[in-house]
Formats: sequence, C-alpha cells, structure tokens
Amino acid sequence: MTTGTAGAIRAKVRLGDRVFSTSTVVAGSIILATLAAVAIFLIIQSIPAITAPSGTLPNNASNFWVYVWPLVFGTIWAALLALIIATPLSIGIALFISHYAPRRVAQTLGYIIDLLAAVPSVVYGLWGIATLATFVQPFYVWLGTYVGWFPLFAPPVSGTGRTILTASIVLAVMVIPIMTAICREVFLQTPRLHEEAALALGATRWEMVRMAVLPFARSGIISAIMLGMGRALGETLAIAMVLSPAIVVKFAVLQAQSPNTIAANIALQFPESTGISTNALIASGLVLFVVTLLINMLARYIVNRRKAFSGAN
Repeated sequence: MTTGTAGAIRAKVRLGDRVFSTSTVVAGSIILATLAAVAIFLIIQSIPAITAPSGTLPNNASNFWVYVWPLVFGTIWAALLALIIATPLSIGIALFISHYAPRRVAQTLGYIIDLLAAVPSVVYGLWGIATLATFVQPFYVWLGTYVGWFPLFAPPVSGTGRTILTASIVLAVMVIPIMTAICREVFLQTPRLHEEAALALGATRWEMVRMAVLPFARSGIISAIMLGMGRALGETLAIAMVLSPAIVVKFAVLQAQSPNTIAANIALQFPESTGISTNALIASGLVLFVVTLLINMLARYIVNRRKAFSGAN
C-alpha cells in the first residue's frame, strides 16, 4: 500500500469520525434546547397561576399550592402503588425468561411481553373500566369487610370498583413490559463465569441467581424501576378513564372518591378551561415536570452510587 493510499484512508476515517462526532453533539444539543424551551414555556405560562389571588383558581383554592398538592399526592401515590405491584412481577418474569424457561418458551414469552408495550393506553383504560373494575370489586368488598381495620382498606368500598387501586393495577400492567425488557437484558449480561462458579461450588439455581445475577443487575433493576415510575407518573388516558377522581388527599385505596393525578386532571379539565384555569393546569404540568426530573436525578444518583458495589466488579 502506497503512502498516498494510506493517507487517503486515514483522511476518510477521520472525516467519518468528525461527521459522527458532530452529529451526536448536534443531536444532544437539540434535546437540551427542546427541554429548555419546554421548561421556559411552562414557567412563563405558570406565573399567573402561581401569583393568582385567593379565590380565582379552580375549586376556589386559596393559592396555587393548595390547588396542586392533592394532585401531586395522587400522582405519586398511584405511581408507587403501580410499582409495588409491577416490580416483583417484572423481575420474576425477566428471571424466568433469562434463566429458567426453555429457549422456545423464553422467545415466545418475551415477544408477548414486548407486544404489551404496543397496546394504546386508551385500550388499557377501556379494559380497566369494562373488565378489571367489575372483576376486582367483589375482592374489594371482601377486603373492606375482613381487613377494613387496616387504613389502606378502610370502608366504604366503592360499588363500581373504579378506585385508585384499580387504576394502579392498570398502570402496573402498562409498565411491566418496559421494566421486564430492561431487567431481562441486564440479567442476560451477567458474566457466565460468575454463574458457573456459583454452580460449581454447589449452589442451586436460585442460590446462583441470588449470589451472582441479582448483585450484578442491581443498578439495572433500579434503572428499570425508575423508568417505570416515570412512565406511570405521566400516564393520562388510562387514569382519566378508570378513576372516579376527587380533590382529596387520602391513602385509602378502595373508596369511591380517589385522589386525582396531574396528567389525568389536565386531560379532563383542559378542553373547558379558560383564563387563569388554563394557567393553573399548565402550572400543574410544570410541577409534574419538576417531580419527574427530581425522580430521574435521584435514580441517577442511586445507580452511580451502587455501581461501585455491582457484581460486575
């Protein structure tokens, strides 16, 4: 190979590297610019609601924070309930696919789980109203009768089944695909030598999973949980269709009056809102934006902190 040919190849490689580097910088800058534009819009449109005098906000709230606090509570409470339901199921399904199921069964089950992510949220909402709510209502009555002494299951029980617990079950079904997919990929990346070493020392398959797979995947599991929580915090249609919302703050999950979420409240109220009511809805969207950002920052901190203790090291 002549010197001129080698120089041309190096120049072509360097040109490709420069193009790729420039495109990634531009793409990242566009994302940051878009995020900044959204934040600026929300802040500007929120100022009239945040500074509004008493009695001018929806529900005759004395100030914006009194108005938005029940919505923030309902948003976080519904997302937490959904994660409590979805996290063990997602981890169990991912472990079954990655370490227990035969190859054909694992491929078929993985395809079915991934397919759930393609179902529109309005379909989940219809399923929650038409099927799930009526199916779980007798169980809610049983819980209220025999476990009603526990504050979470305090009566009176809803006669329709359209409670925040039902909405959380729908949310859990919606976030299971993405959480399962992430956990499955992380479990499959466990070093084979770690697994074989545990089995060679006489560990059962579950002991191998507990000693080798789960410690290695801890950061990935946390990331999956936080990503699922972000999905649950922003869900709109399914919650708006299933819930019988009210402006309340309470932990009871079986009663007819359930705390509403920010996203569902915006979807229900925005078409008929005008003036300061529109600004109040946009301001509540700003609060949801900040809450989601804080949760993602917390997740990043936890993942980075636990990375040094990962089984990969």
